[in-house]
Amino acid sequence: MSTSLEDHFKEKLMSPEESLKPIRRGSRVFIGSGCGEPQILMDALIGMAPTLADTEIMHFLSVGDAPYTKRRFESSFRHNAFFVGPKTRDAVRQCDADYTPLFLSEMGRLFQTGRIHVDTALISVSPPDEYGYVSLGVSVDVTKTAAECADYVVAEVNPKMPRTLGDSFLHIRQIDAFVQSNYPIPEFLNENPGEVARRIGKNIAALVEDGSTIQVGYGSIPNSVVPFLKDKKDLGVHTETFTDSLIDLIESGAVTCRRKNLHPDKIVASFCMGTQRLYKFVDKNPLFEFHPAHYVNDPFVIAGNDRMISINAALSVDLTGQVCSDSIGYLFYSGIGGQVDFVRGSARSNGGKSIIAMSSTVENGKRSRIVANLEEGSGVVLTRGDVHYVVTEFGAAYLHGKSIRERVMALINIAHPSFRLALLEAAKMRGYVYRDQELPIGELYPEKYETYFTDQHGRQIFFRPVKLTDEKKIQDLVYSLPEQDVYRRFFQGLKAFPRKMAKPMVNVNYDDRMTIVGVIGEEGPDTREEIIAIGQYVREESSNMANAALTVHHDYQRCGIGSFLLWYQILVARENGISGFVAEVLKENDAILKVSKKCGYPFKATWAYGGVYNLTMLFDQKESTR
Repeated sequence: MSTSLEDHFKEKLMSPEESLKPIRRGSRVFIGSGCGEPQILMDALIGMAPTLADTEIMHFLSVGDAPYTKRRFESSFRHNAFFVGPKTRDAVRQCDADYTPLFLSEMGRLFQTGRIHVDTALISVSPPDEYGYVSLGVSVDVTKTAAECADYVVAEVNPKMPRTLGDSFLHIRQIDAFVQSNYPIPEFLNENPGEVARRIGKNIAALVEDGSTIQVGYGSIPNSVVPFLKDKKDLGVHTETFTDSLIDLIESGAVTCRRKNLHPDKIVASFCMGTQRLYKFVDKNPLFEFHPAHYVNDPFVIAGNDRMISINAALSVDLTGQVCSDSIGYLFYSGIGGQVDFVRGSARSNGGKSIIAMSSTVENGKRSRIVANLEEGSGVVLTRGDVHYVVTEFGAAYLHGKSIRERVMALINIAHPSFRLALLEAAKMRGYVYRDQELPIGELYPEKYETYFTDQHGRQIFFRPVKLTDEKKIQDLVYSLPEQDVYRRFFQGLKAFPRKMAKPMVNVNYDDRMTIVGVIGEEGPDTREEIIAIGQYVREESSNMANAALTVHHDYQRCGIGSFLLWYQILVARENGISGFVAEVLKENDAILKVSKKCGYPFKATWAYGGVYNLTMLFDQKESTR
């Protein structure tokens, strides 16, 4: 620094106790957020408790011990949490502290307009550079705005605070007092994801395309996706917060930010919480730009990123799609934070997706997170109209634009199997679904039978076992078939293909009764999934043979799909111990004979009646030649 700047800095350098003398009874004091909490100033403030009264302590996110919430200080301090952290939860529950629900994007404006007046801001910063600027380091979020709006600002200068770049600086002239510190920046560790979290992460990763820009919210469940993104290409990051896991994505080459159209080649964030490894990584790193939360979390700014994907956690979701994220019944558990900002911003993004992630159960499997109705007192953070994807360890449900009946079945499909029947009965009682709606019998959805096939025209078809939600898609396929194809499949002309005919195709047990569908597209904001092929079989117990049938959309015939589907049906059937297939076939249906010849298994055709013959295919010990 120049001599004049250095002198200016030294004039403002004082002891913690001296720096806090201007704080008066009844003042509003903002404390720096998260891992940017000024530790020496906090200790000094607690030491002043006997001289203070009704001092409001405002925090966006506290990860420290929050001693000001202790009852022995109740006459001196009153905590006001904008996001309820683990250390303040009990105080809020007992009304020893307050909770103010806010969108993180709007918090700064409340400071700027004076609606929430800041008398004093206590912050933690890096040492000043040669031009007199200090960096707010790991906590820019609302801390910068609070400091800019406060009547009086005290900064704890810590050489261990990383110097983060972007809109993260204050000049020493904007700060009224400095206190020297040399404490290690507090560390924050997410829990290591268990098997359930890993399965959730894998399901989320399947929704993330190359070139997407991601936001990963607070907690271990959203962060469980990171290990499964390492093979993605040219991901970008625009997020309010991040932890050490982001470093692994950068070092793997998955995050480059090259394809971002907003702040290209830059990771945009508001704050970070992690280990010393993270703090060292962001120090003076030009890959990162830290900005205040009123910019980072602005839904219109977020929407400026094409293919924006937000990943956030929830506490519970009801069958209609309402999401509770900040309370468990009447108990305030966390906060709104930036969830709504990013869900709505990603929804507006070109090709964007919003994802709500959670385990299917809580309390060691005793309670379902997908519920018939939210518990009394639970706050609806995201409305039915906001939600796009809900993901559990059992899959992903796309809800946006779906009817109540459709979304109920989609959510039941990803609920824990122990609770699915009760959820279905509750949905029937409320009139959400058909009275005769049934669930698949027996085993869980067998993900192992998912596969891809590229037909002779280069089109990739996704083959998978049927799901509860496929009923209408199967009807759509049948209604799309020309009359001759319908006649060949059902041996009659059909004026209608009602639910009672489609229902047996989805009411399977993935063993004796199996339906495999070939689909194109996916359920998403700009696309829809369409079934273009169906193969099904039903085992006869007496013979251990299975009645089999298959149907292919007219536009996808004669390009190898039917042959592949029959071969794949056989593979699945053999694995489930079935001895062979039998089918009734019209004599003019020569296409099925051609398909059968290609599958690699011997078959026999015998006349049955009229223009129908029986086709019998035995599975011997030899493998298919396919």
